[in-house]
Amino acid sequence: MGKGFKKIKLSVWQYLALGYLAVILFGSVLLILPFATKDGEHTSYLNALFTSVSATCVTGLIAYDTAVHWSLFGQIVILLLIQTGGLGFMTFVSVFLLVFRRGIGLYERTAVVQSLGANRVGSVKKLVIRIVVGSFLCETVGALLLSIRFIQDFGWGNGIWFSVFHAVSAFCNAGFDVLGAECGAFASLSAYATDPLVTLTLGGLIVFGGLGFCVWVDVIDSKCNPVKFQFYTKLILIVNAVLLTIGTGFFLLFERDAAALEGMNFGQRLLAALFNSATARTAGFWTTDPTTLSDSGYIVMVMFIGGSTGSTAGGLKVGTFTVIMMGTFAVFRGRKDINIGKRRVETNLLSQALAIFAACLALIFLGAIFICAFEPSAAISDVLFEVVSALGTVGLSLGLTPALGIGAKIVLILLMYAGRVGILTLAQALGTSKVSAGVRKPVETLYIG
Repeated sequence: MGKGFKKIKLSVWQYLALGYLAVILFGSVLLILPFATKDGEHTSYLNALFTSVSATCVTGLIAYDTAVHWSLFGQIVILLLIQTGGLGFMTFVSVFLLVFRRGIGLYERTAVVQSLGANRVGSVKKLVIRIVVGSFLCETVGALLLSIRFIQDFGWGNGIWFSVFHAVSAFCNAGFDVLGAECGAFASLSAYATDPLVTLTLGGLIVFGGLGFCVWVDVIDSKCNPVKFQFYTKLILIVNAVLLTIGTGFFLLFERDAAALEGMNFGQRLLAALFNSATARTAGFWTTDPTTLSDSGYIVMVMFIGGSTGSTAGGLKVGTFTVIMMGTFAVFRGRKDINIGKRRVETNLLSQALAIFAACLALIFLGAIFICAFEPSAAISDVLFEVVSALGTVGLSLGLTPALGIGAKIVLILLMYAGRVGILTLAQALGTSKVSAGVRKPVETLYIG
């Protein structure tokens, strides 16, 4: 190569960010093909790109009802994008290298560790294999359970396809459904609001997928003995259980008079509340129409606390949320150390967590401003709901997304991408790795409080 060319070396963060972008662009090209739609017509590139971003970033916001607009080919493309985005770009790169009997180099190992939230660059090959096998095992079990109901309702062909699609979509926290042609466009899972088999199966897949791959590995290595769990695993399991319980309680309390729950007994209301609590984190399915929410239920829904680091879920990570909460308590109590149980967390993690949270709020604020500018007739409450849903990769909608114009959809595309790739990853990818050595600036006092 000539001297005029200089080899570009990407950082791990840039590699991850560009990897997701490449998958998105490839998916968008497939979705604009005429046979990707049921009517054989071209989909506009913007809507194809929007769908590809939503699927790859496991969000669930849609410009068209998936079952009504997309053909079987289009639905398969969407499912593959969901699977790729759910397990992570680097997981698929590693699988590709292993299938073609290429070793996973140090660069790829580092990228895998960063994307999965692991803390060692050691046996990445074993970790990737366990993640892939464990994921497909969970999805298979979920599909088998769902097939009991869906084959009965839709026959063998559609029943099996619906079972596989929804199992993958739920485990990857994507929120895409293919029941629109059978149960009504944009109706999600409302037809199964009181069905324990469908609701509990999908809810279980959502929660399990959101726990994180490293949590699974530790639970398996510990032979399901809580005493042997690592600190991080215990923390994630406890915080997730608390958030799920609080969310269920809030929905039972605030939506007790909701029109969507009318005619349900207490057990059915509890089932609906439990599913709402699970799906509002980052999944995007719904069994009770979000447009019927009370004001209090609306506020609960826009809380964008998502899954764990290295999981199939997006949103504000559980670990980030926990560090912020415990750090806040420590500051208010006048303590320098952030203590969680019998462990102490490094204070620099609080700075990172607060930076991520502040960046999320800034993106929500800017996103809402721009969409309101592009869509002046849209209600601010609907816009805010959609913006939080996009950044948190939640996928729930009040019906605004399909009616949005070009500018507003581009804003949501950028938010979905940032929500899945991660604020910290994007900041590192866009930043510089050069550190200025030497002089530190003098300290000054600022008054806060």
